[in-house]
Amino acid sequence: QVQLVESGGGLVQAGGSLSLSCAASGLTVIRNAMGWFRQAPGKAREFVAAIDWSLLSIYRDSVKGRFTISRDNAKNTVYLQMNSLKPEETAVYFCAARSSISLTRAESDYAYWGQGTQVTVSS
Repeated sequence: QVQLVESGGGLVQAGGSLSLSCAASGLTVIRNAMGWFRQAPGKAREFVAAIDWSLLSIYRDSVKGRFTISRDNAKNTVYLQMNSLKPEETAVYFCAARSSISLTRAESDYAYWGQGTQVTVSS
């Protein structure tokens, strides 16, 4: 049974930083493309970042240079370091895993999802 458990969310002021973690069980993060998505109130869930087995990563344009996705194989955990946060990035952030090693931005391509962690950025 695959489980993804996010942690690290919270309240931060605009311009601040947060680091999210996604602990995986039932799969090995090095063998699966892993991604982060977010969903703001009243909006559709959107892609944030993803990383594959070779540590190749992709990002949505608005977070490039501020967010970094990484992976710790020994801990079977994926991280999202978020810097220079903006109020409009307030959302529930979800970790997701594919049953494939290839990267994609499409939500429908991810088979497994965590419950999400709330990130609130105050102005």
